[in-house]
Formats: sequence, structure tokens, C-alpha cells
Amino acid sequence: MRRTFVTSLVASLAIFAFGAAGLSAQGATATLTGRVTAQDGGNAIAGAQISVLSNVTGIKTGGLTREDGRYMIPGLKPGPYRIEVRIIGYGTQIVNDLRLKAGETHQLDFVLGTQAVSMDAIEVFSQRAVDRKTPVAYSNVDQMQMQRQLASRDLPLILNTKPSVYATAQGGGAGDSRINVRGFDQNNVAVMINGVPVNDMENGWVYWSDWDGIGDVSKSIQLQRGLSAVNLATPSIGGSLNIITDPASQKPGVLLKQEFGNDGFLKTTGVVKTGLLNDKYALMAGVVRKTGDGWVQGTWTDAWAYYAAGTFILNHSNRFDLFALGAPQRHGQNLYAQNIGAFDQKYALSLPGYLPAAAQDYPQAAAGRRYNENYNTITMDPGTQAIGTERLDLYKKGFMNERMNFYNKPQINLNWYSQLSGDLLWSTVAYYSGGKGGGTGTIGNLVWDYSGPSRIVNWDATIQRNDTSSTGALGVLRSSRNNQWTWGAISKLKATVSDAVTVEGGVDWRSATIEHYQEVFDLLGGSYFNCSSATYCGPSDFWTGTQSQRGLGQKLNYYETNTVNWIGGYLQGQYASGPATVYGMGGISSVKYSFTDHFRDDGTGKPYKLESSSVPGYQLKAGGLYNLNDQFDVFVNAGYVAKVPILDNVINDVYGILNQDPTTQKYTDVEAGMEYHASGVPLTAKVNVYNTQWRDRSTTSSLYDPTTGQDYYITMTGVNELHRGLELEAAYQPVSAVRLDLSASFGNWKYTDDVSGTYRVPGVDTIVDYSFYIKNLKVGDAPQTQFAYGVSLFPTSGLFLQVQGFSFANYYAKFNPFDRTDPTDRTQSWKVPNYSLFNLHATYDLPKSFTRGLDVQVFAHLFNLFNQVYIQDATDNSSYNAYDYNHSADDAEVFMGAPRTFNMGLKINY
Repeated sequence: MRRTFVTSLVASLAIFAFGAAGLSAQGATATLTGRVTAQDGGNAIAGAQISVLSNVTGIKTGGLTREDGRYMIPGLKPGPYRIEVRIIGYGTQIVNDLRLKAGETHQLDFVLGTQAVSMDAIEVFSQRAVDRKTPVAYSNVDQMQMQRQLASRDLPLILNTKPSVYATAQGGGAGDSRINVRGFDQNNVAVMINGVPVNDMENGWVYWSDWDGIGDVSKSIQLQRGLSAVNLATPSIGGSLNIITDPASQKPGVLLKQEFGNDGFLKTTGVVKTGLLNDKYALMAGVVRKTGDGWVQGTWTDAWAYYAAGTFILNHSNRFDLFALGAPQRHGQNLYAQNIGAFDQKYALSLPGYLPAAAQDYPQAAAGRRYNENYNTITMDPGTQAIGTERLDLYKKGFMNERMNFYNKPQINLNWYSQLSGDLLWSTVAYYSGGKGGGTGTIGNLVWDYSGPSRIVNWDATIQRNDTSSTGALGVLRSSRNNQWTWGAISKLKATVSDAVTVEGGVDWRSATIEHYQEVFDLLGGSYFNCSSATYCGPSDFWTGTQSQRGLGQKLNYYETNTVNWIGGYLQGQYASGPATVYGMGGISSVKYSFTDHFRDDGTGKPYKLESSSVPGYQLKAGGLYNLNDQFDVFVNAGYVAKVPILDNVINDVYGILNQDPTTQKYTDVEAGMEYHASGVPLTAKVNVYNTQWRDRSTTSSLYDPTTGQDYYITMTGVNELHRGLELEAAYQPVSAVRLDLSASFGNWKYTDDVSGTYRVPGVDTIVDYSFYIKNLKVGDAPQTQFAYGVSLFPTSGLFLQVQGFSFANYYAKFNPFDRTDPTDRTQSWKVPNYSLFNLHATYDLPKSFTRGLDVQVFAHLFNLFNQVYIQDATDNSSYNAYDYNHSADDAEVFMGAPRTFNMGLKINY
């Protein structure tokens, strides 16, 4: 069922409004009141944050304690609540299941001591934003929301409910999702698990398949948009994503969950939690098994995930946490986007600018939007496959993938929190991550089938040709391997100078060694593969005799080792007194890279090596928040970042060239916002504006000078972006049975200037000009206007129903600004059609009288409820799939969004 953006948005808002229309009066409410004091001396604690979370609706309200330590929160609906009191220096105390009755005033006092810090250590270490205290724009996703909405999708997809966040599954492979925040891709979003950054050390990317299963054991997720309050030496630009899996805060019990879904999806989850035992120990362990065929052809998944965590509270001053997680998996991929007509001719021809002639060039595949260029059927036996010395068979008879990912990246953290004195907290984490795996592709000359909209490998014909070749296989499957070993440590020292002033500093050290090489994955019927005579296969300088005839599992084409050495530090001060909080911080960082080519002789019989000098970067941030009264608070923050370059901007590891003059890219950000907690009404709202400038975005290019016979690596700078926007979040519970949620974001992201520059060819007197014509072109790759809205219903005890809607507009296709070298071409990149989607979520907790005391829940999810046809990812003027290169619909390559899919199952807690 297809809908225009306006029609869908109107329908969405009508559904949203329906929940509030015709509802009865609110009825009697409860009031929560009390006092917060210090254990030592009994003094009142002013400015403590009181958070009140409904265990039924998930809506949160709260307030701050006054100078006398007292607080009062009126207008609470009858029912169970989770009450949390938090303040830096004392930590957090929690009451998990407080039941309030209609018309009552309930007294709840708290006495906080320094030992409470150990209960809140992981969140303190991860620099989580605190309501009405931290001056940043942020959104939380708690455990309840994850359980009700995630449904075993990749973790970023749940964040589409938040302003300025756009996450998609891209080609549909398990774990191949991506996230964009405020127009910045995930290279510029810092992702942390329990306070440890997990972005790739070479390029900053995040591979979500590495963290499959993390959603099943997460306590909460917090997204801080913009420069954020995170004080690691690694600065965030689009935002910071904090994932917390604290074992000590989990209720004891055993969880068993069985899920079913479309296209053969099966997932079994088991989690054991002890809770906090004897106020000292806590353990949690989980195992996940997931299989499925995938909604796109060939995007099967065969995955495990494991998680283990332990907490040991030595005494009131020292706590240790140990975390270990990993996700060994294989999955089929769909990496090649297509011309729109390859997926849906009728839809393509309905779009302005899509020419009928283009439809003839790109005929629709029989599989429609399930089409995958990286997949084809097979009847012959391709032979044994290899991952190093490991041997394996074809995943499933009848088809074969050109592109498959296999990886396992376990991570182990040891955290130590020590309250050295009442005024001094030391937090340290040491961690290790060891990734091993890669992805497959083709090398050499294979037999291709061109009968469809794009070429696909004819496996049977390739195997038959290889089998009869007298010179070995002519084309094979190779795997591109990425094996890495990362060690790191983060240490922070926080001092409470006075009741109002805290000062902290820290260091961040990381060192990674990464191997890159290709190896023969499948000989496709051949006996060996001759790298020396194959197209695009570079032999090693160290091979002799017949060593260029590569066998199964042997390295070929390239074999390199990169190292990344990172060091950084920061110093931060905060003043918090009464209604005001002000902070400022400064941080420095330095990165150094090296490169070793094990296939290239440096002229002395040894492998060729390069090493960069240390490249510095820094960041400065400051902000303030003021509580105007019990309902309103306002904040402002600003920051400047000079970000260290990624490895590709320092060393070209394809040709082995060192960039002698790498540049830092600069970011300036200013934000302001307001938060509102209604008095007597369960209503919360946040609104904020931001202005982020990205200056000196650079690109690099290799250059060969025939005069000197040398290769050079040239940096071209000067591309500037401006990201501005407004963001809104609101939640309202008009009656106890209904909750309404709304988020909206309105962005204006563009390139601000044309670029002109020159570079000098090293060693000669040649000066080369370059120009990019990009002024006022919109930044692509994400919708600049977004809405998310939901109606949640609680019609009877244990039953939850929710309709979610999403509307996206002003989405300009992705393009490379460094490709815009034609001064006559000022056309915006192709604009993706606006679209809206709806999801349906339902859970029901069976009565315990029926389940003999067990907590049993059945659940079901429907995604893309109306089976909308839409485009979720697009690239303008595709090098592979454009028809006439005029930035219109027939020149884009896209990934279509998933059709209607479902997830359902049963969960047992005891």
C-alpha cells in the first residue's frame, strides 16, 4: 500500500491524536515527597535528581531537591514506579517497585553515603548525562523500551525514534546497519560499551555484526547528540552512543526467550542474573543463537553471541567489574545497491525524472526488492572453502554468495573504581579486543551472467571452466581478512573540591595492530590460482618458483600490517550549586600510524615499512544549565574540536605512500535548549537548537611523478559544511491507559563555499590547481526533516499495544563533494521520495495464576505495517548504475526498504 508523505503524515497525526480524543478525566493522582540527606552528619543534599519512572507506561518525570533537601512530585498516576535519586559524589540509590495509590501522599526519604558511588560507578565512568544537570541534548532508551521495540534488529534501528537520528539496515544483511546523527555518518559518532570506545581504530566505523546480542543484555542506551559531555580524548561530532550492561543493577533471575520471524528467522536467548549478593557480588551471563534466511536473497545469518559480566564490591571504597562479550557469526551480504528499476519498474517510472529508456537498460529482477547481485543459484559442487587453516563446506546447497562476512571480535574489560577518600574517586578500565575474520569477493576472471539488471556470477559455468583449465583456476573467491589486536586503558581521577566544585582529569591510551591480507577462499573447481598471471592480483616480491600458484587458504594479492598508537588526556572542571551547573573541559590527543607491506621488498630483502610522525588534535568544550523552577531548565554549550586524521589520510596502504602533511579537520558547535517537566501532569518535553560547522574536510589522492619516479600522497582541503537544526521530544500520558510520544527534527545541512586550492608536486616545481563547486549544495545521506510518533495503550493489566509512525522528508542522496569539479553543474543531488512507515508492537504478561508464579510474556511485532514501497539509502549519479548522469531518479543507486516483516515469540523470567 503506497502513500504520499503528506497523506501518511496526516494519517499518522490522526492516529496520534486519536489516543487523546474522547478520553475520560485524569482522576485522582498520587504525590511523592521526601528528603535527601547525607549519611555523614545528616546534612541536607540540595540539587539531587529525583527520577520517577512508571513501570507500566515507561514515562518519566521528576525534579530536584531544594536547599533543605526536600522534594515533591505531584500528579502521579496510581501504579508501580521505579524511583531513582542521583547526584555526583554520592552516586545513585534506587527503589525498584514502589506502588502508589490514588489520592495518597507517599513519604520516601533517602540517606546517601559515599558507598553509593560503587553502585553507580559504571554510569559515572561512562559520563552519562543526568536530567536537569548536564547541559547537552540527549535521549535515553531504557531496558523496557528495548524489550518492547527492538525485536532482534540491529541495535541502531531502535534509535529512529529519537530526533536527528537516521538508521537503516542498508542491504539487509544481519549486522550491516548504519546510523547517521545530525547529518554525520557513524565515522563521526562515538560508540561506547560500558565506557570503552568500540569504533574501528583505523577509520572510525562501527560494524554492528560485531555486537550482535548486545541488546539482550543492555541496561540502557544513551545518545548524546552533538559534541556531548563525554570527556574521552576521542571527540564525537554527530553524537556519542553509550551502551550500559551493568550486572549489579539487574534483578536476579533466569531469562529464556524464543523468537520466530519471517524468512525462517529463529533466535534463542538465555540469560542468568544473580543480582547483587551479600552487597558484594553480582554475575550475569547470556548466550544467543540466531539463524535465518534474510528477507533479501542470500542474506542468511548463522550467529552466536555471548556475554558474561561480574561485579565484586571489595568494600565501600573499591569495586571491580569484569565484562566479556563477543559474537562469532557468518552472514550473507547484499553490498551492491542498484538502479531503482532493478527493484521495481512501476515504482521507478512513477518518479519524476525516471526515463522509460532507463527502464529498458535496467529491467526489473524477478526477485523485485529482494534482489541481490551478490547471490546466485548453483548446482555443481564448488569444492571445499577455507578460512585460513579451517575448512568448511558451502553454507547451504542450491545457492552461493559472492559476498559473505565472517567475524568474531571479543572484547574484555576490567574496570576498577576506587573511592580514595570522601573527596577523591579514581576510575580505571583496562581492555582488550581481538577481532578475526573478513569478507569474501571475487578475484581473477569469472563467468558472469548479464541477463538481469546487473551482472551476477554464473557459478556453474565458472566451476566447469576452472575444472578444465590446464593453467589452474582463472577466477576464484577470495576473502579479504582483517585480524586485529587492540589493547587500551582509560583512567580518570575526580576530586570534589567543595560542595559545589569538582575537578577531574584523565588519560586514554590505545594501541592496535591490524593485519590486512587476501587469501583463497574457494578455488571454484580449480586446483590452484596463479596470482602472477591474474588480473588485479599482485604477487609477492618474496615468492620464488611456483609459489605464485596459490592454494586454498593461502595469502595472495596483498599482505600488510598497520599499527595505530593513540594517547590522549583531558582536564575538566564543574560548578554545581542550587539550580545552576557549569562545566568546562579541554582535551588533547595524538595518533601515530605505521605500515608494513610483507609482499614488497624494501631493496634490502626486508618488508617495506612506513611510519608517520605523531599527529596532534585537541578539543575544548564548555556548557551551563540552569533550573528556572521545578518545571523548566535551560542549557547552552559550545565546543571546538581539531580531530586527528584517520589512517587513510596519513598512509595510503594500497600503494604504500606516506602523506607528509596530514591535516586535522575542525569542528565548531553551539547548542541551546530547554526541558519541561509539567507539575501535576505526566508531561515532559525537550527542545533544542544546534549549529555545527565542519571546516577543512579533506581528501587525499595518490600522485605519480615520472620525473622523479616517486609516488606522492596529496591532501586537498577546504570543504566546509554547516549543520543547523531544531530538535523536539515530548511524552504525555493523558490517562493511565494511554501514552503519547512525539519527536521531530528539522535540519538545514549544506556545503557553504566553493573550494579552490593548489598543491605542489614534491621534488619538482609543478603547481596543480584544484576546485570543487559545491556552494549551497545540501549534505546528503539522511533526511533533514524527520518525525517519529507513537500511541501506547495499556487497556488491561499486563497488556501493552503500541503503534509507531515515522515520516522522513528532505532526503538528498549521498554524493562525494570532491567529485563536483564541473563549474557548470550546480544541481542538487537527487532528492529521495518522502515516505512514512508504521510499526506495531504488542506484549502480554500472562497472569501468574495461570503460569504458576512464573513471569511469562508473549510478544509480536509487525514492521512496515502497510507494506510501503520506499527507498532507505541512495547514492547520486552512481558510477555503476546511472543512466544519463543528470542527478535525477534514473541516475541513483539505492537500497530499498524491507517489506512487511514480523517477529514474535515467548519470554520466560524466573
